[in-house]
Amino acid sequence: MSFSTLGLSGELLKNLSNQNYTGAYPIQKEAIPVIIQKRDLLGIAKTSSGKTAAYVLPLLTQLQEIQRPKNRMVRTLVLVPTHELAQQVEDVFKLFSQGLPEKIKTLAVYGGVSINPQMKNMFGVDILVATPGRLLELLEQYAVHLTEVETFVLDEADKLLNMGFKDEMNQIFSKLPTKRQNLLFSATLNDGVKNIEQLLLNNPITIKIDAEKDPIDLIDQLAYYVEPEKKGPLLRHLIKTQEMNQVLIFASSIQKADQVANKLRNNGIDAWPIHSKKSQGVRTDLLTKFKYKKLRVLVATDLLSRGIDIEFLPYVINYELPRSPKDYIHRIGRTGRAESPGKAISQI
Repeated sequence: MSFSTLGLSGELLKNLSNQNYTGAYPIQKEAIPVIIQKRDLLGIAKTSSGKTAAYVLPLLTQLQEIQRPKNRMVRTLVLVPTHELAQQVEDVFKLFSQGLPEKIKTLAVYGGVSINPQMKNMFGVDILVATPGRLLELLEQYAVHLTEVETFVLDEADKLLNMGFKDEMNQIFSKLPTKRQNLLFSATLNDGVKNIEQLLLNNPITIKIDAEKDPIDLIDQLAYYVEPEKKGPLLRHLIKTQEMNQVLIFASSIQKADQVANKLRNNGIDAWPIHSKKSQGVRTDLLTKFKYKKLRVLVATDLLSRGIDIEFLPYVINYELPRSPKDYIHRIGRTGRAESPGKAISQI
């Protein structure tokens, strides 16, 4: 379905066209009109189904309607479980707000970095994307106020619960105004999410999008049996001959990730490792460069891969196989997302 039929502003439609977004995903088609009508919504859709744009676009349409004085009273609050997701959501808001008549300021705040720059940047923020712990810290410092929040978005509610944020979320809920629009998105509808739904939502519209295909069906899997000393040469051969311009490689350890990335760079392939020994600033910079194809190869450990969520990642390579089938599924699931095919190659 075309975005032009969903009630979005002309400026947003122009931005969508400039970014080559031609058709709405199912969650976007169902959710955008509901959100524009300022109804509460419960959206159940798998990761990488397009749900971020499903709330970003209508919220930007709403925020264009009324000008607000610039202060520390945010108008839209988006609560997310991880700093990586906070950055991704901020990027989507900034992408589609470019060139809008009413200038909209979006800020992502999360732990692991200094709080001082976030406090200084809080003035005049319209859309705040936050992880629970850092938001509570900012509230304690009176750096932000939630009494004027018009729309509250709880994104990936199931992950927030699984990561133990229930108490923090309850504290945040208590500081929100009673009259507001609530949007709750989750990949699953478990008992915890149902409880939050009953607590937050007022006569909501429920949208449940079932995956049309098993994501694994979109992934072309290929394995090479190769001696350990030949893994490096084969890896370089594959990247160069298949002209892989955006490839995520998984290594078994921090040391191996460093070795693989260094060897690739020594052979003229732009590659960098990402793991827990890298600072938060370095990890953020690497993820941003990789996402926007300014870095050709990212070599990751399993632990750090959880924050790598790119809709159209074409290639994943297992330099070594993981120990468990579950980790294997998680690794190759970084590609074949948002109904786009991908290729997963393993060296065994």
